[in-house]
Amino acid sequence: METQLKEARQEHGEIPPNLKEQIVLEHTPLIRYIVNRIAVRLPSHIDLDDLHNTGVIGLMDAIEKYDPDKNCKFKTYAEFRIKGAILDQLRSLDWVPRSVRQKGRKLERAYGEVEQRLGRQASEDEVADSLGLQIDKFHELINQVRGISLVNLEEIRGGGQDSDRTGSYADIVEDPTAENPFATLKLHETKGIIADTIGTLPEKERLVISLYYYEDLNMKEIGNILGITESRVCQIHTKSVLRLRAKLKNVVDQG
Repeated sequence: METQLKEARQEHGEIPPNLKEQIVLEHTPLIRYIVNRIAVRLPSHIDLDDLHNTGVIGLMDAIEKYDPDKNCKFKTYAEFRIKGAILDQLRSLDWVPRSVRQKGRKLERAYGEVEQRLGRQASEDEVADSLGLQIDKFHELINQVRGISLVNLEEIRGGGQDSDRTGSYADIVEDPTAENPFATLKLHETKGIIADTIGTLPEKERLVISLYYYEDLNMKEIGNILGITESRVCQIHTKSVLRLRAKLKNVVDQG
């Protein structure tokens, strides 16, 4: 594919329509796969056909902007552009109700405060107790906020619609093409914190994160491996992401 795109651009100066159509047809399963993975954490009223169409737009954008000389496989670049287009579309729809976002932030704070006080990872019972909830009500809350596990960096920074902090990450980046040593160091530290946090998660949460993000299994497949329901896998995944979000927000606030 990389060779085809490079030769087409050299010969025609652009990507011919017939090659674009071929690429879209070949990558339709990839778009469907990405949409289905994201859909696990979406409310039922979201139209998946619309997300698929948005993914096609992201793929077309990838075709136009792909540079074979960057030594990156087209499929990798296309997946990045498809995911980005879909997540941008979801954010523009503001599909997560304000009340759910508030509950999500409440859970993040609870995890952060309890774990900071205990100096270790908090259990479900400990977080539920800090919120004054019975464990079954805590599980209901986890299910309600599972959609926000699609992490928006602007919300972690505190620049979301419910925040008094203005601006975005783009406002503090001097030049996207320049290598900023301070930004590089911060990114390295953040990656280290994420890796450390994942490493200290309870075993089952760590396994779910590994199987989902590294082995590309879906929630149902993970449930079959662990011998638990798909719903329970979703709960475990959401709790893991909440811990990560709380850690990341703490890093940003201290920065």
